[in-house]
Amino acid sequence: MRAVVVERPGGPEALVPTDRPAPEPGPGELVVRLAAAGVNFKDVYEREGRTGAAAPFVPGSEGAGTVVAVGADVHGPQVGDRVAWWAGPGSYAEQVVVRADATVPVPDDVSDTDAAAVLLQGLTAHYLVTSTYPAHEGESALVHSAAGGLGQHLTRLLAGQGVRVIGTVSTPDKVPAAEAAGAAAVVVRDGTSDLAGQVRLLTGGDGVDVVYDGVGRDTFEAGLRSLRRRGTFVLVGAASGPVPALDPQALAGHGSLFLTRPTLVDHATDPAELRSRAAEVFRWLREGRIQVTVGGRYPLDQAARAHADLQSRRTTGKLLLLP
Repeated sequence: MRAVVVERPGGPEALVPTDRPAPEPGPGELVVRLAAAGVNFKDVYEREGRTGAAAPFVPGSEGAGTVVAVGADVHGPQVGDRVAWWAGPGSYAEQVVVRADATVPVPDDVSDTDAAAVLLQGLTAHYLVTSTYPAHEGESALVHSAAGGLGQHLTRLLAGQGVRVIGTVSTPDKVPAAEAAGAAAVVVRDGTSDLAGQVRLLTGGDGVDVVYDGVGRDTFEAGLRSLRRRGTFVLVGAASGPVPALDPQALAGHGSLFLTRPTLVDHATDPAELRSRAAEVFRWLREGRIQVTVGGRYPLDQAARAHADLQSRRTTGKLLLLP
């Protein structure tokens, strides 16, 4: 079978298509014939060596496909079932070994590509708006990268429940995508303008109730200055790099702010919680509360190009690898 291997950490060129033996499932595991794998910044961190993965390894963690083999002590999934997952290490491969309890069933009316495109960001958006900060009608939110996969989900969900969303994008050509998702205003992050000042202007000087920041270093300080008193800063990623060190006393100086760094691991690892959240994500997709926007489909052997495009900020929506 074909798989993409990182022999040593590095840039996109470190992703090397390779022939490997077909895997066998161990106890509690499935082998799934991949239909599509999601490409995420988590995979970039993994490729660059930031996660400590021991090379050589197959990157990727999100995908969907059809079960072709079932290990011992598996209860539920059977050969022929369609499943999806967000935490399946080694997902950049034609056949993927996944823990059975880390998969969710794909409904009949959801395609494999839609399932692979929606699960990780959909689950993340789900816990952010239902658990981390359940925003209410009449509140305001700053959503960074509002044209990206997670950003569009957050924007649609928040706007759909009456929250005024101010979105940011990295380039002017992404403004329409953020607006289409429901952003009431969109700010282009050009690195020179006063982002916090623009947010304050758009909120009558008050600032927003909550900031959702998956960019990290480049937007962190501006996000703190964009919040109202007792506002909440939700740090969900670091696409531009780790945020600077913060003295907790600074939160008082900015208006008694709340700062949290949640992760999906702590919201969708328990199998029952994972299935429950995933079922609601698929329901939201069915009802149109969230939408799948695929920004690019790449053959598995072109994973390096997918990573380069993702890091260039040239893309909108979700990128997929297809075997």
